[in-house]
Amino acid sequence: MSVTALDAKSSHILDNPAWAALTGPHAHFAERIGHAARYHQDVAPFHAVSDEDDPRAWDDLAALVGPGGTAPVRGVTEAPEGWKVVRTGYGVQLVDTGLRAEPDSETVRLGLEDVPEILDLVARTVPGPYLLRTVEMGTYLGIRHRGRLIALAGERLHPPGWTEISAVCTDPAYRGRGLATRLVRAVAAGIKDRGERPFLHARADNANAIRLYESIGFTLRRRTAFSLVRQTAAAVLEETA
Repeated sequence: MSVTALDAKSSHILDNPAWAALTGPHAHFAERIGHAARYHQDVAPFHAVSDEDDPRAWDDLAALVGPGGTAPVRGVTEAPEGWKVVRTGYGVQLVDTGLRAEPDSETVRLGLEDVPEILDLVARTVPGPYLLRTVEMGTYLGIRHRGRLIALAGERLHPPGWTEISAVCTDPAYRGRGLATRLVRAVAAGIKDRGERPFLHARADNANAIRLYESIGFTLRRRTAFSLVRQTAAAVLEETA
């Protein structure tokens, strides 16, 4: 089996944040078989294995997704035996090293009743995957103008001691007003009030977003890959039967 990670392997919890979340604070959202886990399919698309170099973990993931099933996973650019990489994107992980977290009186807490508006804004701004129950993963805050949702940010992966800030997006007609920064700081205020530390991910080619996050107190921790892999072992067995 050959699995290629972009950075040297270490034991830091953020090296495998989805696994840490699914086996920790987000265990109630998890479907798990042995060394593999995934979020409920209406909560988040993320899958994870305990160790990318452990063949048992990939066997468990195959059982979890079923014959021909797909799984978005991090840190893998070459598929292990029985799997095929469908596509790969590259990202960066940034951690809070000096962010000024502060509540914002103009933000509103978003809930299940706001999901249609959230999905509309996400579809127009494409900050990343957002599903019907993603709002249940943590606190999501929005800013409205004349009743219309124009910007949002919230909490996604939740490894012990850490919370990811995600879905940071602003209606194109309202960009350039600092709304994203205000929302990131407001979400971070809730995270820090719990004694946890914020982190986030961004696409490696999104230089503007990375510069913004670094300018408000985030520091690049590592670069990584996010791949969609497909289970192929069952197909091979059928062909040779």
